[in-house]
Amino acid sequence: MMATGTVRVEIPTPLRGWVDGQAAIEVEGSTVGTVLEAVAARYPALRPHLFGPTGALRGFVSIYLNQEDIRYREREATPVRPGDVISIVPAIAGGAGEPATVGLSREEMQRYSRHLLLPEVGLRGQRKLKEARVLLVGAGGLGSPTATYLAAAGVGRIGLVEFDTVDLSNLQRQILYTTEDLGRPKLEVAAERLRALNPEVTVEPHPGPLTSANALDLLKGYDVVVDGTDNFPTRYLVNDAAVLTGIPNVYGSIYRFEGQVTVFGGRAGPCYRCLYPEPPPPNLVPSCAEAGVLGVLPGVVGLLQAIETLKLLLGVGEPLIGRLLLFDALALRFRELQVRASPDCDLCGPKATQRGLIDYPEFCGVSAPGAPNASEIPSILPAELVGRLRDRDPPLLLDVREPEEWAIARIEGARLIPLGELAERVDELTGAREIVVYCKMGGRSARAVAQLTELGFRGVRHLDGGIDRWSRDVDPSMPRY
Repeated sequence: MMATGTVRVEIPTPLRGWVDGQAAIEVEGSTVGTVLEAVAARYPALRPHLFGPTGALRGFVSIYLNQEDIRYREREATPVRPGDVISIVPAIAGGAGEPATVGLSREEMQRYSRHLLLPEVGLRGQRKLKEARVLLVGAGGLGSPTATYLAAAGVGRIGLVEFDTVDLSNLQRQILYTTEDLGRPKLEVAAERLRALNPEVTVEPHPGPLTSANALDLLKGYDVVVDGTDNFPTRYLVNDAAVLTGIPNVYGSIYRFEGQVTVFGGRAGPCYRCLYPEPPPPNLVPSCAEAGVLGVLPGVVGLLQAIETLKLLLGVGEPLIGRLLLFDALALRFRELQVRASPDCDLCGPKATQRGLIDYPEFCGVSAPGAPNASEIPSILPAELVGRLRDRDPPLLLDVREPEEWAIARIEGARLIPLGELAERVDELTGAREIVVYCKMGGRSARAVAQLTELGFRGVRHLDGGIDRWSRDVDPSMPRY
């Protein structure tokens, strides 16, 4: 005789109207079939959506026990154990019937009709979105999909903070821009695109970078801030300003094939400092410009940020406050980790000592976005290096990039030793009187100079701006990436 235990049955959104709006139900049973029968007995209106006239499960409904389709086990006879989770997954066409016809203009009713059919949104929710104010810091890889879907959803006021121009390398992932926009300010193009997508929304451009001088005043005018930044000083600045103004911060970050998403809860925490109390040393974590990123990855992460933003504005669902969602695109796997509000946090903790904004470039040990590099690492300009390479005793030219980058472009006469292999292959540099190190933009080469100096090498410098600046200043025919 099979044992009976309590099992959790997760109810999808389309069927919750027949179970009093519940997202999950706990019932007892010994098999998947007996559990579903118990649910149907408790909520008779649900039965036609699960079982056909003969009592068999509907063909358009899939049933999963934990993460496994029961069709590949023992179907309804599959035994269950206490604590198991049964998921009901019905087919969803993506279509809709006729919308309601009151409360919004005729154009708005048609534009947002699929929202109006959702009990969790409806007329009331759509009005909330129309009155909502969201500030996006960054209109690049993450900001592009987030802004696009927030505008399409009808968020009434969207603020954009951006100071960059459209570059050809942006177009692999920053979907707001096209080839015709090269060289134009991103802020100008993004505002045009969003207004064209939805003339009902107000787009507020905020040119220039977010700084300690303007952040609090900017954030005070919004309900939610979305972090689409790509550097640590601005990320800490967004976090601190959100906590001090008391608004949620929808955080996203990307690296190669991986992404992170969470929601930091304003004054109540947790905040970014609870997760990362201090920034990594300068140049330790390479940017996407140096390490690369799969083009669609910011699309996935940016859309998750858009979803979390809409949930916060509508007051529905379970926001990711206190939960860090990790996404691995290569494995196509999501993982969730708990994030606690730290009692020792200097910003949101009970004994917080930070009452205002600080100097974030100094805190992170780097230059502000758009400012020149203030690093003390010895460097050489491309024009000067041209002259040195023509001398009778030229320096050893060391490329610390990866082989994939070497295949795209390289400076003639250079020796390739990827940064990760430098410690093991340092003997190859023995005897060099002068070494010039380069990478793509200068971050990895600066680390290599520091590493070689610690090992006793003298006369080591790095190429200011890397091979990217070399291609601009010396050899325009060299491919840029």
